[in-house]
Amino acid sequence: MSLDLDAKKVLLRKIPHGLFICGVQEADEVNGFTASWVTQGSFEPPLIVIGVKADGSSHGIIKRTKKFSLNFLRSDQKDLAAVFFKPQKALGGRFETAPFRLGNLGLPILEDSIGGIECVTIGEIVHGDHTIFVGEVKSAYLNKDGEPLNLSSTGWSYGG
Repeated sequence: MSLDLDAKKVLLRKIPHGLFICGVQEADEVNGFTASWVTQGSFEPPLIVIGVKADGSSHGIIKRTKKFSLNFLRSDQKDLAAVFFKPQKALGGRFETAPFRLGNLGLPILEDSIGGIECVTIGEIVHGDHTIFVGEVKSAYLNKDGEPLNLSSTGWSYGG
């Protein structure tokens, strides 16, 4: 029996996803990307599981530095998510569109967002075109609570 590719695509796109900005820093270079394959993995310790495209520049930074931030976007921040979603040819530049500060681990935390967390990677699964990183939450910053941005509300699709 072969895999029905059309059915697989439709069904996998039904998995609900939030939209986040994942931030990284190496030396003086700050970079980031829009992440949608994110879930909580554990209460104690608090763990985040994130899928990161293996050929992206931020992927290499996460592998080398063993840390990343995750910024939680409000439901009205689709345009900001789009800035970080578009492919770019070089590192940097994306965080120039939105004010940020560096958290305790030196990672970018967007000032105009629900808030952000900083994680240290404690594991990874390398298989397929994305690497699954498991990060332990080491710091959390709440700016202003609100409704989160979800992939389904944007009309975009990433998956399938």
